[in-house]
Amino acid sequence: MAESTTTTTQLLSGWDKPELDLSRADWQSSSQGMGDVQIAFVEGFIAMRNGRRPENPSLIFTPAEWRAFVLNARDGEFDLT
Repeated sequence: MAESTTTTTQLLSGWDKPELDLSRADWQSSSQGMGDVQIAFVEGFIAMRNGRRPENPSLIFTPAEWRAFVLNARDGEFDLT
């Protein structure tokens, strides 16, 4: 028997981003083929998800937030070591 999953959306206090329809998004994998992160550009926002678990919620970034995230990732801010 197939398992059924339900995804619920909760609006966060101060959340200023629209609810985006990601069902038809053109998801792109990492250019180096490393990791499981996928991104899509939708309605002026950048969505990021775990490619191994695409049913999980996606993170949504404004262009300015995305730029800050990428620059900080390049600087190692999110490294676990």
